[in-house]
Amino acid sequence: MSELDEDSDGFLQPHEMESYIRGLIPNLAQLRDMPAQFVQMYCRIAARKFFFFCDPHRRGKACIKKVLLSNCLQELMELHQESEEEVTDTEQAENWFSLTSAQRICDMFLALDKDTNGTLSKQELKEYADGTLTEIFIERVFDEHVRRGKVGGGNSREMDFESFLDFVLALENKDTTEGLTYLFKCLDLNGRGYLTTADIHSLFRDVHQKWIEGGNYELCIEDVRDEIWDMVKPVNHLRITSDDLLNCKQGGTVASMLIDVRGFWAHDNRENLLQEEEEQVEEQ
Repeated sequence: MSELDEDSDGFLQPHEMESYIRGLIPNLAQLRDMPAQFVQMYCRIAARKFFFFCDPHRRGKACIKKVLLSNCLQELMELHQESEEEVTDTEQAENWFSLTSAQRICDMFLALDKDTNGTLSKQELKEYADGTLTEIFIERVFDEHVRRGKVGGGNSREMDFESFLDFVLALENKDTTEGLTYLFKCLDLNGRGYLTTADIHSLFRDVHQKWIEGGNYELCIEDVRDEIWDMVKPVNHLRITSDDLLNCKQGGTVASMLIDVRGFWAHDNRENLLQEEEEQVEEQ
């Protein structure tokens, strides 16, 4: 890594990280047969996870020491394991660095990019995860995490591939500090650094609408708001901070409940889902 660090400042820039990953591919058993035309795209996808977790301030460079100590490197090195050695499809899909996962993410982006212009509009991103994410959340993602275009007004702003990778990483790692930090910026509707009961009400209203449209039973938004307060137990009982969400160990669940009708459904049906999982384990 230090050899690739062109300015010897102890940090890697994205193109340097991609070069490092490209050099590893022939030595990683599960990546050896990667189609040559996919290598460049794979390196972009793989490098982005390192920057998501090792460059929290989005300065465009990752500290080499931090990279070496990160779970990301450990996850990448798991691909040394020969495919024959009991690597299940599930394990491959869950490993961000697996070829299966990288192709899934690439295919997902291409499927969403209906006008094939290489970026995603708000309308296109709304189709992510079968359209279960709320409109207010998609709006806030663009407000907080998508750079403004050089031409035109606010409506011309579109999400590039790197920003899409961050978006997927945040949603697939909601329980991590980095994932929750990304999501909290979207939940914090007024940029005050905390959520009030009014914010929770505004956020959940969209989930509630999708919930009813899906033919589910009527529920009271105030009850859900109270349940979230009980789950988080904020230090200041009038507001929820990002620290409160991280410390309660249920921050990822709370975020899901507020941005994704499927996430709320999973929480609402958690006892049934748990029972199903236990029955499956018993059958095995």
